Amino acid sequence: MYRALVIRMAPIARGIHTTAIWPAIRPVPRIVSPQRLRLSSMAPGSQRPKARDGTLLTLNVAIDTLDLAKNLSVIAPAQAAFGSVGVLLTMIRGSMVNEQDYVELGINCADICKALDRGMSGKRLGDLSQSLCEAINQLTMTVAEIQKTVALQSGRNRIFRLIRARNDKDKIAGWRSELNRILNVFNTELAINTHVAVSSIRDDVSRIWEEVGSQFRSLKFNSRTLGESPPSPPRACFGRGDLIEKIVGFAEDLTPIALVGAGGVGKTSIALAVLHHDRIKERFGENRRLIRCDQFPASRAHFLDRLSKVVGADIENPEDLAPLRSFLSSKEIFIVLDNAESILDPHGTHGQGIYDVVEQLSQFSNICLCITSRITAIPPDCEALEVPTLSMEAARDSFYRIYKHGERSDSVDKILRQLDFHPLSVTLLATVAHQNRWNHNRLSKEWQQRRAGVLQTEHNKSLAATIELSLASPTFRELGPDARALLEVVAFFPQGVNEKNLHWLFPTVPDASKIFDKLCALSLTHRNNEFVTMLAPLRDHLRPTDPKSCPLLCATKDRYFDRLSVYLTPGRKREFQKARWITSEDANVEHLLDVFTSIDANSMEVWSACVRFMTHLYWHKPRYTVLRPKVEALPDDHPSKPECLFELAVLTGSAGNHAEQKRLLSHTLELQKERGVLSRVALTLTMLSGANRALGLYKEGIDQAKEALEIYEKSGNRQRQARCLNHLARLLHSDKQLDAAENAAVCTLALLPSEGQEFQVCRSYLVLGNIYCSKGEREKAIYHFKAALEIASRFNWHHSLFWTHFSLAELFLGEEEFGEARSHTEQAKSHAADAVYHLGRVSLLQARIWFQEGRIENAAPEALRALEIFEKLRVSSDLENCRALLRDIDQTAKVPFSESESVGELLQTESCPRRLTLS
Repeated sequence: MYRALVIRMAPIARGIHTTAIWPAIRPVPRIVSPQRLRLSSMAPGSQRPKARDGTLLTLNVAIDTLDLAKNLSVIAPAQAAFGSVGVLLTMIRGSMVNEQDYVELGINCADICKALDRGMSGKRLGDLSQSLCEAINQLTMTVAEIQKTVALQSGRNRIFRLIRARNDKDKIAGWRSELNRILNVFNTELAINTHVAVSSIRDDVSRIWEEVGSQFRSLKFNSRTLGESPPSPPRACFGRGDLIEKIVGFAEDLTPIALVGAGGVGKTSIALAVLHHDRIKERFGENRRLIRCDQFPASRAHFLDRLSKVVGADIENPEDLAPLRSFLSSKEIFIVLDNAESILDPHGTHGQGIYDVVEQLSQFSNICLCITSRITAIPPDCEALEVPTLSMEAARDSFYRIYKHGERSDSVDKILRQLDFHPLSVTLLATVAHQNRWNHNRLSKEWQQRRAGVLQTEHNKSLAATIELSLASPTFRELGPDARALLEVVAFFPQGVNEKNLHWLFPTVPDASKIFDKLCALSLTHRNNEFVTMLAPLRDHLRPTDPKSCPLLCATKDRYFDRLSVYLTPGRKREFQKARWITSEDANVEHLLDVFTSIDANSMEVWSACVRFMTHLYWHKPRYTVLRPKVEALPDDHPSKPECLFELAVLTGSAGNHAEQKRLLSHTLELQKERGVLSRVALTLTMLSGANRALGLYKEGIDQAKEALEIYEKSGNRQRQARCLNHLARLLHSDKQLDAAENAAVCTLALLPSEGQEFQVCRSYLVLGNIYCSKGEREKAIYHFKAALEIASRFNWHHSLFWTHFSLAELFLGEEEFGEARSHTEQAKSHAADAVYHLGRVSLLQARIWFQEGRIENAAPEALRALEIFEKLRVSSDLENCRALLRDIDQTAKVPFSESESVGELLQTESCPRRLTLS
């Protein structure tokens, strides 16, 4: 009987078999799907094939196959697509420009043609759907764009391709995205064809079953499926392909698995996608089960009863696994325990009893157990996988699958970043925006005003409910009231809390370290380098609405202010080095001050801390600060305004923006003169003279330095006189008054004591070194530079070490001693780690060295790196120096960068390839 059934079905099965004209271009699954044939970059760490061995053979096979497909096809648009892709592969084979990305892209196109050929099997032009016709035309146009770029790349020399590398990567990513969309259309058409053929098979099979039905009925066959089938798979599971494949691999080996992560990160969707994966269906058949652990009381008896019903054992009220063991051992089963934190919480009433049962389940050799949980209390044999948030691309796809009211927008990308690409938050945001028919502008406005409050749908599927579920767990409640307070502090700070500093940040919470361990185990927080932090959606929900009413946060603020209160000067070595804590905590302190200057604007304590914070930044991490608008908005009669403006100006100058520094100092000078504090007037004049020197306004700067020096001489302050003379010496040096500059620098050293003022002595040696360098007195210059290095090294002053090595590199570059110049450049770079402007200056110097050595291919990228830094810092004089060097590089190159473009021309356009990552 069964043999007759097989014989009757065989001709029908043969009828849907497609003629195989596609040899092994690359291993492609029989059923093509976006998940299995995803167009993407090779995995990090994977080894790319060499362009001239296996890849060449692959291209030859693909080209021959495309020619055959073109000849056999009776549909003109498809013939055009096959021919276009064949031409592209021929161009790539002839030039081998790849650069491997183009080779991979070409083969991707060939793979899509394979899916297209299958999707059109047995059809003519009139049979094709509109979507398929549009996708074929789009494929032809996309391939034409790639052809044009390949042709352009082939005509460029290696140096220009190096500079344009990043732009090419962006283009390739865009093409891959478009090809993925086309592939989905072709795969859908293939699925429809297959469905029609299978429907025909079903009709024939139904007739066969009717013929032999009476014989089967006599057996009283019960067709009811035992147990409960799992829920349907998610409609989409973007960006999870690799993780799903990894889980499927473990499941095929019957390895127990645990998916751990914060609420709303997508654990259940991933588990369902795995349950319905083709390989899982093939391996486990109907024996795939899912148990929602949050839908019954957390007790051992309820769990065993639910397990019995779901798997189909139908044993009433089992007391343990013994009655179920024979049934569970009879076949291979895939069981998912979803939301298992609700039963595995070790502080739950029945937590240990349920844990023991689950651990026994994980020991069955024929059962694959998959646990999804927010807590890390899982059986030790489970392969624990931390479920991450989405990539930007996957978050976009998730959002726009739901939101149908416009093209993709940068404003949406910005919100997705602020959500940390949290899957549930992305889905809720898209749902709310779609239901309310918001355009991009309205969505951005609502987000800015309401933040996490936007994430509330009409059916109460809110992020708040998900978070509060975690906070209601027995383990969290066991931690006591300090746990919620610590979460609020972590939520307040953008970086979270530095674990190394818990002892001084939370002196009233002695077990803070243990509490943070538990919070991480509950997936409410996670560790990022040295910090305990949390996902942005959790932060928005848990952040205190009124920081002043949060006692622990206010106590933490006081701890930070205490750390800022030290008198910071390079001469106090111990305190100066301890103050380097600001380099890792600057974002937290800045945010703290930004909030409290808004809600407590009249507090002198807050503004004093603001001044000291900018001083700390100047010495240890010079950069711009978001506090600038707050400082400038203070009324001129505010007691803290002059001091805040002064420190802001000094900090702005350290970032290289001397024009803005001069503006701020000029305003400060007006306020100081109104107050009549001469010492502060003189100090402001001294710094203003330095800003004018940097701007090339030497005469104006010399006058200001002399005016300040006169005030200090009258007051008898020798240390401030020395500092002012140092500025005057640098101005005279820049103005080519070398003898006067030398006299001023020597007088500076004469005013300073032998001990206690090492920093000013070090700076004076550096100034003298530069003066002697300009005078051509090499040995004297090197002597004074080395003296400066000796002092700066003893105190570990990175600022002084940077500029001294920088000056030595310039000296050796001027004498074409390139080895010494490169050595000092590298040492200067090592002391510029936290100073972005310094990185720009040293990159420009490095480019000059490469250029003078004739190494153009090294000089251009380094100059472009410096250009990007100076653009971000808005430093006009250094920008012009960069552009001048790039023009020299272009004119000096033996082979033009291209026939129609040069670096000099590119600098005048928006397409200048200078977007390099800062190192």
